[in-house]
Amino acid sequence: MVPVIALVGRPNVGKSTLFNRLTKSRDALVAEIAGLTRDRKFGEGKVGDRPFIVIDTGGISGEEEGIDAAMAGQSYQAIQDADIIFFMVDVNAGITNGDRMIAEHLRRSGKSAYLVANKIDGKNPEIVLGEFFELGMGEPLPIAAAHNRGVTALVEYVMDELPKDDEEYFRELAGEDAPVHEELDVKGIKIAVVGRPNVGKSTLVNRFLGEDRVVVYDEAGTTRDSIYIPYERHGQEYTLIDTAGIRRRKNISEAAEKFSIIKTLQAIQDCHVCILVLDARTGIVEQDLHMLSFVLNSGRALVIAINKWDGMTQDDKDRVKTEIDRRFDFLTFADMHFISALHGTGVGHLYDSVDQAYQSSMTKWQTNLLTRILEDATSSHQPPVVRNRRPKLRYAHQGGSNPPIIVVHGNMANELPEDYKRYLANTYRRVLEIKGTPIRMEFRQGDNPFSEKKKDIRHSSKKRADAVERTTNKRKIKQDKARKQLRKSYKKPT
Repeated sequence: MVPVIALVGRPNVGKSTLFNRLTKSRDALVAEIAGLTRDRKFGEGKVGDRPFIVIDTGGISGEEEGIDAAMAGQSYQAIQDADIIFFMVDVNAGITNGDRMIAEHLRRSGKSAYLVANKIDGKNPEIVLGEFFELGMGEPLPIAAAHNRGVTALVEYVMDELPKDDEEYFRELAGEDAPVHEELDVKGIKIAVVGRPNVGKSTLVNRFLGEDRVVVYDEAGTTRDSIYIPYERHGQEYTLIDTAGIRRRKNISEAAEKFSIIKTLQAIQDCHVCILVLDARTGIVEQDLHMLSFVLNSGRALVIAINKWDGMTQDDKDRVKTEIDRRFDFLTFADMHFISALHGTGVGHLYDSVDQAYQSSMTKWQTNLLTRILEDATSSHQPPVVRNRRPKLRYAHQGGSNPPIIVVHGNMANELPEDYKRYLANTYRRVLEIKGTPIRMEFRQGDNPFSEKKKDIRHSSKKRADAVERTTNKRKIKQDKARKQLRKSYKKPT
């Protein structure tokens, strides 16, 4: 039985900073920007032997409009799902109307809520905390999340008030019909949904989950963080990763957006399968190709989803298909699906491609199988002659997974032409039925076993030559001395 703690409060009171302290991570984006956090973000924490789950939420001000209203809806959902609420206030700003509104909502909800006064560093708690009793939330608990002051004491105080292993107590806190919370665990097939801003990534994530789990709004840059969402479908465990859209570098000005892009690139490297979402109505642009290039260079399995396919005329559909065939002609291994994330058309078929791509990227093959395929490939089409010699490829084995790495050993293997390397990769893909993932080929050539012997021979030959030269020089020196002696002993006749 693991309690769930939700961090709520006005924008920019330090919720994400406290989230990173409790989870001992840097998962949540932190900056001096109000409204940086938009979606619910889950993390795991532990005090002693007592684990807990933390939910970071967006700020609530009571005056939300547009996308801020969707963000506030995520925060209210977190309050409903949590067992314990940390209501955070900023002692520098004092009590605001937003604080009063949140306090009133928490009192009506009947949740177990604690008033946490943040940014207390450098201040006298007895002076600055007095006004917060007005909120009617009990005694304020002072902390300085940025400097990790009072954070451990806060959690220990809250956890000590909870009875250990008392499931009924948590049910009473969360409501009669609330489910029992289990430990948060990112496991199963990790699927990263990536693409340009406003192509429908968050809508697709919500369609996968069947609920409004992340904020969806008709505005580019709605998602700012990478949200990991574990779930189960037909007995198979998955973890969806909703990522921020990546724009062209010249259009990026805010520091927060730069951090969001870093989170997206990290999510691509962390996942098993990437779903690249494209907008059918805008067609394929250069940024889509840049995203595709990063995914392929990372070696991740790939599924392409052409979104917003509904409502298009047949002529527009034909134009998009022609453009895809022309610009993605090298993507023969990746499945493409034409979907509508908003209405759910074709979304279910993505799972078949995801499962197949994951299996292909994680499969293990025996060395003798890979070697037989190599022998058949080289016998059907021998390597071309390089520097008047034909390379000899001897055996192959698997060097890794996700992506699959096949290592080929032989003489002059590093000097094979690129087209022959592609021929071998395509042969392995066809015979092993690898779909949805790139293949990496590594070629290693062994050292010449006679190279050291040749060095010894050359070394001994040089030694003999040096010895002969030294002997010759000594003989010449002796001869010169003998001639000199003969000249001295010779006397001219008178």
